[in-house]
Amino acid sequence: MTATAGAEAAANELTPLADYLGSVLRRLRALPPLDLDLTQAYGNVLAEDVVAPHSYPAFDQAAIDGYAARWEDISGAGRAAAGGGGGYGPSRLGDPRPVRLNVVGDLGAASWRPVRLTPGACFSVAAGSPLPIAADVVVPVEWTDQGMAAVEIFRTPKRGYGLRRAGEELPAGTLLARSGSYISPALVAVFAATGIGHVVVRPSPRVVIVATGDELVDVGRASQPGQVVDVNSHALTAAAAEVGALAYRVGICDDDPEGLRGLLEDQTLRADLIITTGGTGAGPGDMIRRVLSRRDGGRASPVTFMEVALYPGSALGFGTVGAEEVPVVCLPGEPGAALIGFEVLARPAIQLLAGAEPVFRPSVRAHLLETVSSPVGLREFRPAHVAERRGGGYTVQPLRGGPYTLSGLAEANGLVVLGERVTSAAAGSTVDVLLLDRRR
Repeated sequence: MTATAGAEAAANELTPLADYLGSVLRRLRALPPLDLDLTQAYGNVLAEDVVAPHSYPAFDQAAIDGYAARWEDISGAGRAAAGGGGGYGPSRLGDPRPVRLNVVGDLGAASWRPVRLTPGACFSVAAGSPLPIAADVVVPVEWTDQGMAAVEIFRTPKRGYGLRRAGEELPAGTLLARSGSYISPALVAVFAATGIGHVVVRPSPRVVIVATGDELVDVGRASQPGQVVDVNSHALTAAAAEVGALAYRVGICDDDPEGLRGLLEDQTLRADLIITTGGTGAGPGDMIRRVLSRRDGGRASPVTFMEVALYPGSALGFGTVGAEEVPVVCLPGEPGAALIGFEVLARPAIQLLAGAEPVFRPSVRAHLLETVSSPVGLREFRPAHVAERRGGGYTVQPLRGGPYTLSGLAEANGLVVLGERVTSAAAGSTVDVLLLDRRR
């Protein structure tokens, strides 16, 4: 058997990533909904459609500072007589007489008494103030002489200029957002403007991150033989927070079976999802796998570990722990593999618990700028830089070092996805790219 044939045979024994991911997500359910005050709703996901109970604007109002008038009273302003100057103000030749109106009152945003315009009169209005009855135009201040008792208008705006009608933007009954929508600051503004003070949401999942291994030491020092700085619990806590979870870093747990079992049991009291890193392999020191895959009284193990057709980091685990059956995702200990595993498995799980739609990152098709090779039989996720092309479409540049390099992951704004049957992708070919949500 050739080396290539041997590699293909070994790859055929792996669980396809799509099958594994589908089996995991089918076991998860969105968290029960709760009613939140609007001030606390940002960052959550709606659990039901939201319909506007009231119109926005709620009443006819001035959109600018100026003079609210009847268009019929000012329609002649700015029309030059013979030899006139065009209507933007007094002209030197044949000056058209500006329209003169009596200013019968001032209205501000706090005005509440209804008032009515009569022919030949206007009101001085501030932006946001209620519009007088019969007013159908607001003349900007700069198109007038800014008079107080009477005002001269040099230019006629179009009918309807400078005002907003009730319900013009959002009539009552408008669908404001669908279930599964992320509540952004702008959506909070829309809810508030239409009279909504509470919304029903899925709570942000509480995610606990645990790093395991006798070799781990905390940050603030350099790694040395026998000691490895704990990168993963810090990175994965940040990754979970980026998704919108309430992320809690427990820190480092030694490879002590009873201590590990007790720590995980304790965390089920405050977690909707537990993420562990390290110990997912089949070696004698892979304690997470030994502890969580152990059968209890002949019953099936609550956590199943599989070799998945994923590169990097094929050894993954999923199941539940504790009496509450809290979901647990077990990721590899190598930092690059842990971050890719988070993107592929943990992130969709968090999105599903939060009720978010879609659960996967957006993707695009892009032209590859450099030829790359990929392991046979594995679905590879490679850090890359994706850019929009002038005229449309995307290009993608794989970053040096491949998937395991932390520097590449830090620089990447996308992940090139190379399928199980792809062993080489030529420059100029089209590939799938997951877009990372990097705020740059």
